[in-house]
Amino acid sequence: MDGLLLITPVRNERANIERTARSVAAQLHPPDVWLVVDDNSDDGTAEVLSRLAEEIPFMHVLAAPPRHTVPARDRLALAAEARAFNWALGHVDRHAFTYIGKLDADVELPVDYFHRLLAAFRRDPQLGLAGGTLVERVRGEWREDRVPGYHVRGALKLYTHACFEAIGGIEERLGWDTIDETYARMRGFGTRTLRELVARHHRAVGTADGALRGHARHGECAYIVRYGPAWVLLRSLKVARYAPQGLSASAFLYGYLRAYAQSRPRVEDEQFRRFVRHELRTRLLGPLANRLPLVEGKG
Repeated sequence: MDGLLLITPVRNERANIERTARSVAAQLHPPDVWLVVDDNSDDGTAEVLSRLAEEIPFMHVLAAPPRHTVPARDRLALAAEARAFNWALGHVDRHAFTYIGKLDADVELPVDYFHRLLAAFRRDPQLGLAGGTLVERVRGEWREDRVPGYHVRGALKLYTHACFEAIGGIEERLGWDTIDETYARMRGFGTRTLRELVARHHRAVGTADGALRGHARHGECAYIVRYGPAWVLLRSLKVARYAPQGLSASAFLYGYLRAYAQSRPRVEDEQFRRFVRHELRTRLLGPLANRLPLVEGKG
């Protein structure tokens, strides 16, 4: 039997956590252990979690130490989720599990989510990191939040133990959910979002601290993981379609340029930098990229 460890960082999710918990409890293949770490919620989330833990046998609630994450307007910029995830991971023997997953407290899973996801891992031994696609409510309709097939949303990631160990776990920094999958591909693992596996996200990605701040944060992430200006400009055209339209692209570019002007710390691994440049060139130029020489540059 494949051991599955699931970790959910929680901060002020009283409005969503019960829906998420019910969807996890109803899984055809539930996790063996589900650690829910409450990162100092002050909206009554802790009371809801306590009640749910009495009903769900594999659910274990942990309370993060006071001020585990420094208070800030933009907790995502401080990688608060990654910090809570790693803190919870330290409470179990991760080597006892074949799969290690992260699930946000505002995601509602279909009943066969883990059943189908684990089947995908078994079909493809090289697959190291995967997750479903998210749909979000936009003007009364559930719409897919499209991402490239190789990218797995930070809200619902599942790693094989071998992949998780190979990448050294997840880093406690902004951009962790791109750094992890880049290292996974560097180490020879596949990363994939299964578009046919749909989960409902009850709060738009990256908007917990405001939509414009979220777009600026994504721009800073692009700088941290060493995405080049050409990719950033093309990406801004897509971001421009997100609410608030037009301003979203400006916020994205602002975040990237601000990080550049302030010389924010970037991933310093030279192999990582070369790998990212090769991937971006391949995506921008397609098959032609494989016939072009690798040109090194600064940055």
